[in-house]
Amino acid sequence: MRKATITDIAALAKVSTATVDRVLNGRPGVSAANRQRVNSAAKSLGYLPSEDKVTLPSRPAHLEFFIPLGRSEFMHNLAATIRDFAADLPLVASCTIHPIDGLMPENLVRALEKTALRTNGVGLITVDHPITRNAIRQLAESGVRVITIASDVLSSPRAAYVGVDNRVAGRTAGLVMGRMAGIRAGGSPAPLALFLGTRAYHGHEERENGFRAVITEQFPHLHLLPAIKTDEDSVTAQAATARLLRTHPDIVGIYCVGAGRSGIARALADHGSTRPFVIFHDLTNVTRRLLAEDRIDVVIDQNARLTGEQAVIQLLGSIASTAPFLTLKYIEPRIILRENIPVK
Repeated sequence: MRKATITDIAALAKVSTATVDRVLNGRPGVSAANRQRVNSAAKSLGYLPSEDKVTLPSRPAHLEFFIPLGRSEFMHNLAATIRDFAADLPLVASCTIHPIDGLMPENLVRALEKTALRTNGVGLITVDHPITRNAIRQLAESGVRVITIASDVLSSPRAAYVGVDNRVAGRTAGLVMGRMAGIRAGGSPAPLALFLGTRAYHGHEERENGFRAVITEQFPHLHLLPAIKTDEDSVTAQAATARLLRTHPDIVGIYCVGAGRSGIARALADHGSTRPFVIFHDLTNVTRRLLAEDRIDVVIDQNARLTGEQAVIQLLGSIASTAPFLTLKYIEPRIILRENIPVK
């Protein structure tokens, strides 16, 4: 089948070839109605480029990403993937990554003030809060397309969410924990510990809810202790784990929803005796080592490389699309064990 031409697009849209050329190259002098006709005709004829069935813009776009890097290895891996992947795409005119200082919504708003006037799309990792929802609304109203990454911001006009279904990820952890820790408990009542970074991340709240639901429904002999908040800090997590092991020596399982993982692992190593069954999230250099050394048992991974690549593709797709939202397609969480640690 031959490739569509500008003449084909002009015939289908019922406009001149000069009008088609102006639209496809982003030049002024075309009415909104004719611009819509040309874009619709180009898409229907398969003229515009696509990636995995996502229609991409006809001209290079300027992208910006706002990521709370901090000490999180996952965030740094994600940012590196976005930077490297975007650099190899001709349809990315520029890609700027802004580190956000912490999770406070006000910090995101200050960072967004750096958004360039030429920017076509913005990717965000942020908490679900009235301030962040309003910031997304203001960006969308200014004509900038916005996607959320890793943790969604509901009730906001974001064009797409890129990441795993965090409730499914939490339920997956619950099923693995229930079966494996249940064996250790031998069918007797036994406690489980759940460590939270912060419920301000919608994704962390969804993981917690999914985990709780499975444990409650399917493993009633296992009871969850009150959630322990770490505020994403390893020192806090280490101290809390040490207290937990002293007060609950019969603990059979530990599930960490977010960051603070290395602190939990240090406390378990210092404890010395038989450790509980441990599930963490995100495959990083730290969790790889902990798996290899048999200091933890399972990692539920959201695949930083795939998430970063899809963040760029979905942001480009949202810029090309006239629909307010792209079709939601979650990234499948991976269950990583000591014997199947992937290279990347």
